[in-house]
Amino acid sequence: MTMKQKFDIIISSCVPLPLENVDTDQIIPARFLKATDKNGFGDNLFHDWRYSADGTPNPNFVLNQPQYSGCVLVAGKNFGSGSSREHAAWAIAGYGFRVVISSFFADIHKNNELNNFVLPVVVSEGFLKNLFSAINANPACQVKIDLPQQTVTNLDTGECESFEINGYKKHCLMNGLDDIDFLVQSKALITKWEQQYKR
Repeated sequence: MTMKQKFDIIISSCVPLPLENVDTDQIIPARFLKATDKNGFGDNLFHDWRYSADGTPNPNFVLNQPQYSGCVLVAGKNFGSGSSREHAAWAIAGYGFRVVISSFFADIHKNNELNNFVLPVVVSEGFLKNLFSAINANPACQVKIDLPQQTVTNLDTGECESFEINGYKKHCLMNGLDDIDFLVQSKALITKWEQQYKR
């Protein structure tokens, strides 16, 4: 699966992880950081919660519970704290999540998600609490994430909030561009500027 996907409007059911202070070592344990490319990290997302000591799936962990699915992870406050490892964002994207909703993200992890085509959506604590309640009552509960309008809507309740995103990152996500792609796309403008101001 390619991580470079254009964003517009996403409607999806959710995977709830109602834990606060989930750090990057819990997202992807340090022993899995040896690889130098992004492939395969999704297999070890939340590994130590997801699997028992003998390697069998832990039935009590949400990723192993079939009633929960979708490309939206709903996480508790302060998601992605701890180490700055980009591999955590690789694992989230590699698993197939395209959006993470929380009331607060660690800054470096938030930027790592954006750089890997995962949209971090910051909502109020009240919205997050109500969304967890809706998912608990109905595992098929869906959310609508509208990136152009910068809104997230709980489709079970109709509750809607706006979210903030850097304008440059929004442009890149909506056009499926990483930083290099953006520079290449802007080559003609860069060349024109250089010629105009060449001394």
